[in-house]
Amino acid sequence: ASEGKDGASAAEPPPPQVPQGKLGDRSSVFYSAGQFFFEYLVVVSLKKMSDGHYEPKITYQFPKRENLLKGQKEEEERLLQAIPLFCFPDGNNWAPITEFTSETFSFVLTNVDGSRKIGYCRRLLPSGRGVRLPEVFCIISCLGCFGLFSKILDEVEKRRQISMAVIYPFMQGLRESPFPAPGKTVTIKSFIPESGTELIELTRPVDAHLEHVEFQALLQRLNPHLILHIFASAMLERRLIFLAEELSVLSQCIHAVAALLYPFTWAHTYIPVVPECLLDTVCCPTPFMVGIQKRHLERVLEQPMEEALIIDLCEGKIIRAVGDEEEILPGKLQNEMLMSLNRHNNNNNVHTSEQVNALVSEAFVHFFVRLVGHYASHIKWGRSGSGSFQERAFCKAITSKSCRRFLKKFVKTNMFSLFIEEAEKSRIPQEGNG
Repeated sequence: ASEGKDGASAAEPPPPQVPQGKLGDRSSVFYSAGQFFFEYLVVVSLKKMSDGHYEPKITYQFPKRENLLKGQKEEEERLLQAIPLFCFPDGNNWAPITEFTSETFSFVLTNVDGSRKIGYCRRLLPSGRGVRLPEVFCIISCLGCFGLFSKILDEVEKRRQISMAVIYPFMQGLRESPFPAPGKTVTIKSFIPESGTELIELTRPVDAHLEHVEFQALLQRLNPHLILHIFASAMLERRLIFLAEELSVLSQCIHAVAALLYPFTWAHTYIPVVPECLLDTVCCPTPFMVGIQKRHLERVLEQPMEEALIIDLCEGKIIRAVGDEEEILPGKLQNEMLMSLNRHNNNNNVHTSEQVNALVSEAFVHFFVRLVGHYASHIKWGRSGSGSFQERAFCKAITSKSCRRFLKKFVKTNMFSLFIEEAEKSRIPQEGNG
């Protein structure tokens, strides 16, 4: 039996951003095409320790990095130390097995400078006879595009069942291909023994901000009413804890909730699957959005916790709330979104996941347009080209009392401040403007 291996989890929000070289830029600038698809492929395996339990370790890394500067080396070591933990967030309770259904999930690591890397994971059981251990193939990339990386992991898994050696030429080919622009396709040639050369087409979605998202995952588990309660809590940057047993469910649903905030970005702790050893994250007094395996619920409830919204994705219900969730959003806008979501829900079986993404996203973007769409006309531009946002005038410009009340809270959030900071910088100087 081959030495067993295991893998993957999640840790901070994937804002669609950070072209290399623009470190610390948290804006919603989308990745440029043409950069590397990925930085690393690592294999995380379970190694038996002297006391009999298994610990996840990286057993393979591609490519090997040479000639790194001291700072880069430290950063890379930090990254490589964190990966096994997130590939096996469910702790050390593994034993060799004969059957295992592959699972796909992702995690996000935030660098010291605020830039983020995403880990796309496929946990699988290598082919063979008898009992063996799962292993995790984890692709680390700066690029947020869940569907596309799932397809790459399908190819990796197919090759793993033949031999590890067949994976590397495929990954090398991928590394030499430029990341496609939105809506474009790149074709990778790949040779597989006994079946010859294959052409693999990888297409990037047209709408860049939906690249990491499956809203269907959320709609299948929660009714629109609850989704709006979660959205309202996220907009006020509260603490959100999601529960489910499967890593893929946690990972998909939390990415979907973060995407509802577009064009804003969740800027706080964001861990789609919290590794078992980090469960005390829920004691954190600052805002967070985290996913926890349901088997740990008792431990979570025992922790000294500030007010939080706890959502059970298996049962489709909220098991702990602050109590005011129904009243947070302005009534009229909330009802419009509810109608919109119910309409999509009723046709859920007719829509493709892309159509559901577009329809749901449209409802939430429309909400933001109605609420804050006038922000640009309240930025005062100085002669030097720097802008300053007029917050009071911006809030007063809204005639509805309930909208204004909500807006006064929303402008105090971190995500609104970051959005406005970006807007104050982003004016293209007009010729002749002194």
